[in-house]
Amino acid sequence: MDRRELIPTFPAAAASLLRGLPPAVIEALLSRLVAVTTERHPRLFDRLGAHATSRYLIDPTDLPFVLILHPAAADGRLRVLPRGTAEPREARIGGPLAALLGLIHGRYDGDALFFSRDLVIEGDTEAVLALRNAIDDAEIDLSVEALHGLGPLRALAAPPLARILPLVERLTGVSLSRPTRESLEHGY
Repeated sequence: MDRRELIPTFPAAAASLLRGLPPAVIEALLSRLVAVTTERHPRLFDRLGAHATSRYLIDPTDLPFVLILHPAAADGRLRVLPRGTAEPREARIGGPLAALLGLIHGRYDGDALFFSRDLVIEGDTEAVLALRNAIDDAEIDLSVEALHGLGPLRALAAPPLARILPLVERLTGVSLSRPTRESLEHGY
């Protein structure tokens, strides 16, 4: 089987729904996720060193928007822009959303994705490697970070999410969490 067939793409119908959402809503949700993640992993962006001032274009190629991650920005580290918007950046990381999430969750090897062309890197590769190493070192689990973003509702949301996530992952093939479920079941 071709490696490309193993990386699922975001459903076109769901992408159409996202097109109808104002970018500001998507940006607010994702910015909250980044804020919670950096609060829980305070050294995440410190590990970037000189590359903390870099602007990273994160391009989920199967979604109708792109993300600009600017770790050093004081007024918002993440922006959501319509696809095709010209924006200064030092690096671009592009690929299907499933590949990008799989990288964050440690399910896919970045080198393998790059050489299979499921992942495209452009610009400052040293900055991209610094970001990858920082994320790998932090062992981020976006489902756990999202739960922490719920504050006191986390205790109510954790049990059903622990049951639903494995099902959704099996149905879609998209990595929505790190391989272990213990941290999710306990709400950490």
